[in-house]
Amino acid sequence: MTRCSELKCSVVIILTFNIFCTVSQNAQVLDYFVGCFQNGTAEVQLELNSQEIFYVDFDKETIEYTGPPFSKFDPSVIFNNLHLYRNAKKNKNACLVAAPLVAIETGHPPEERDPPESLLYTAEEAELGVKNSLICFVNYFYPPLIKIKWTKNGNPVTEGVSLSRYYPNEDQTFHQFSTLMFTPSETDFYNCTVEHSALEMPETIIWEPKFSPQTPEALGLDVFCGLGLTVGVLGVAAGTFFIVRALP
Repeated sequence: MTRCSELKCSVVIILTFNIFCTVSQNAQVLDYFVGCFQNGTAEVQLELNSQEIFYVDFDKETIEYTGPPFSKFDPSVIFNNLHLYRNAKKNKNACLVAAPLVAIETGHPPEERDPPESLLYTAEEAELGVKNSLICFVNYFYPPLIKIKWTKNGNPVTEGVSLSRYYPNEDQTFHQFSTLMFTPSETDFYNCTVEHSALEMPETIIWEPKFSPQTPEALGLDVFCGLGLTVGVLGVAAGTFFIVRALP
């Protein structure tokens, strides 16, 4: 998949594998994504049913496992002998070579710009004086260049703020999370401001305290079925394809 402009072009190569749950025998979808820009940046990640299993950190030259283990099996053990980083680096280089070629082939179409949609919510039900997290979820934006800023009572906040990586959506847009650790009070209010090239002006969402009586927390377990994985070496392989998507 590609999105291009005269200045830069992004290419996403998708490899899809079918895997099966050993308990239910329901087909699962394993997606291997490679995305890059002509400025040299790139992302490689693996998803199972749209949930990330790992991504490649090219700065650290490591594979970062983000998904939960499959039953008793550690993902790092499952993929141990597949040379993930080496093949990811090959895919990154191939993507960077393909990007300008695709841009030329498609006549340098104008780059699409999709404005973000934002939500602001707490990780747990807000309780007076109890530490919590505010999550600013920004979705459906393209290109993946965005700024997220926080304020408390109108003043900039940087302490306790974390920012996730960009995650690709199936429609070639991206989503991202920014989290602010805070302790709710009756008077403090917080803003999350999002800046993006597809927005005419920054968009701001406000969180104001609304407390409700404390209720018992429900307990539960996340159950994961064992998976029989059939995954070849995730290198540059036959079956990769490019889909050009640009404005008319």
